[in-house]
Amino acid sequence: MSDLSSKHCVPCEGGINPLSHKDIQILLKKLPDQWQLSDDGKSIHRDYTFKNFYRTMSFVNAVAHIANNEDHHPDLQVGFNYCRIRYTTHAINGLSENDFICAAKIDLI
Repeated sequence: MSDLSSKHCVPCEGGINPLSHKDIQILLKKLPDQWQLSDDGKSIHRDYTFKNFYRTMSFVNAVAHIANNEDHHPDLQVGFNYCRIRYTTHAINGLSENDFICAAKIDLI
């Protein structure tokens, strides 16, 4: 895993620019290929599948733990055997390094 998973999120209340396309591409290469950049370049997402609802919810709870520890929260779509995670930094209407840090930590679950 990349060095991203060893970092911690920095509070972001706005007032900074979202990452440039170049910086996004550099950070995206540090994540597994399953992480995808949205068409508008403002978020990253990944789909996870599981054997059953119990495993799905166990994963969701682990994601919630990471999100609360980092104080950076994803948008989740959850069903019986799947979870789609989408990260964006709402305060800047785009991507920050925090999104990539959390994605890297989730991939360690």
